[in-house]
Amino acid sequence: MGTIYVARSKGLQTWGADVGLGKNLYAIGYVEDGTPEEALAAGLAGEKDWVLVKAQEAAEGVDEASLLERLGRKEKLVDPTYYPRIRGAKGLVKVDPLKVENSIRIRKALETGLEPKEVKVKPADIAQYLINNALG
Repeated sequence: MGTIYVARSKGLQTWGADVGLGKNLYAIGYVEDGTPEEALAAGLAGEKDWVLVKAQEAAEGVDEASLLERLGRKEKLVDPTYYPRIRGAKGLVKVDPLKVENSIRIRKALETGLEPKEVKVKPADIAQYLINNALG
C-alpha cells in the first residue's frame, strides 16, 4: 500500500507568482515504497526546499498516473513542457483557494446544518482537498 502526499515549496511559489501562475502551487505525488520525505529530498522542479503538508495512506491498486488524471478533472495541473524551469516535473497543481473555501463551506453546512460565518483556508485544508479529489 502506498502513500499519497501534498507538499509545497516557498521557492516554487515565489517563482510561480513571478511568471503569472500564482503563488498557490502545490505538488501532489504518490510513493509505493519509502516515505514522502525521501521522495521530496531528491528535489522536484529545481527546488530543494519542499515541505510536506499532508500525507495519507492510499488504497491498493492506485498509481500516480490515475491520481493525477482524477485530480486534473477538478484542478489545473501545471504543464511542465511550457516552463523550462520545471520541465519534466509531474504533479504540480495550481490551486484556486476559492474552490477550496467553497468545498469547506459546503462540507461544514452539510455536517452542521448551518452556514459557517468565515472560512480561512490553510495549507492543510488545501492538501486535504487535493487528496480527496485525487482519490475520488
